[in-house]
Amino acid sequence: MSYNSDQDHDDDLDFGDAMQGVTPLKHDRHHDLGQAPARIKPRQDNASHYRRQAAEREVERVIDGLSSEAKDILDSNDELLFAAPGVQFAALKRLRKGHIPWEGGLDLHGYSVDQARDELSLFIRDACRQNLRAVLVVHGKAYTQPGQPALLKSCVNDWLRQLNNVLAFCSAQPRDGGTGAVYVLLKRQAS
Repeated sequence: MSYNSDQDHDDDLDFGDAMQGVTPLKHDRHHDLGQAPARIKPRQDNASHYRRQAAEREVERVIDGLSSEAKDILDSNDELLFAAPGVQFAALKRLRKGHIPWEGGLDLHGYSVDQARDELSLFIRDACRQNLRAVLVVHGKAYTQPGQPALLKSCVNDWLRQLNNVLAFCSAQPRDGGTGAVYVLLKRQAS
């Protein structure tokens, strides 16, 4: 197949010739206001400010498969309760009542979310290596920041569910921190 530029040029002329004498249709859908529309300045409200800050944050870090973002944001007084498949109800009940003594503890007060994730992951691994049965993790209730959600508590709730060595966890008894802490039941290492 050969390319003929004269043929393309003829097609353009044919269309131009065909359009001679045609007048544009008039309709009422377009109104020329004679001036360009004014640019609307975006309003800086709290929501857009929050979205801007969120977009500018550094990329979410994932350590040991644990994300720095919480799936569900919990209230500071919400009770936590989780049991992996196969955990006996009697063991969970004993854990909730504080009848399984905890052998080690971690206090996450003052940690950032990233620091808390790293510390919790390391603590659980160390506790399993030491063959501990139950531990206490204090996450706090976010009372020091009025109006803020219990972000650290929400993250701890997500993280513990994802760790393979965690069989169950629940909010602690008031003497051990109540809803600001959790008892964690760990898998025993095979001897």
